[in-house]
Amino acid sequence: MSAEARLAALGITLPPPPKAMGNYVPWRIGGGLLFLSGVGPRQPDGSFMAGVVGRDLSVAQGYEAARLCAINLLANMKGALGSLDRVDTILKVLGMVRAAPDFGEQPEVINGCTDLFVEVFGENGRPARSAVGMGSLPRGIPVEIEAVVLIRG
Repeated sequence: MSAEARLAALGITLPPPPKAMGNYVPWRIGGGLLFLSGVGPRQPDGSFMAGVVGRDLSVAQGYEAARLCAINLLANMKGALGSLDRVDTILKVLGMVRAAPDFGEQPEVINGCTDLFVEVFGENGRPARSAVGMGSLPRGIPVEIEAVVLIRG
């Protein structure tokens, strides 16, 4: 089953790719790779989740924030490539979690992103990954995630 068909089977409709919120581009292609800028948990209505995981938000809510980031990264992949079926492999994910000082479950939060990537791309969606804690993130968001993707062909 193609990535586009899996996404449809999951009942996920991608939003339009988000516009850059600063002096950068949402993606850049070079050497057969798609480099995706970090995205936050933009909700379907255009608003962003906010809060600190481990203080204001539970691990489950952080997981959902990371899943929203994955949906926004998928929207950018499709915007850059025209179709998710052009994705060969998700090579690398960097997940940043705005967390309470003693919080240590960043990997469980970022699973919200990588679990969805595996659902959409199968084993090719399982990336090398870093999941780190941050004291702050832009506009108070709880999670920001960036990725590097190998383009098919």
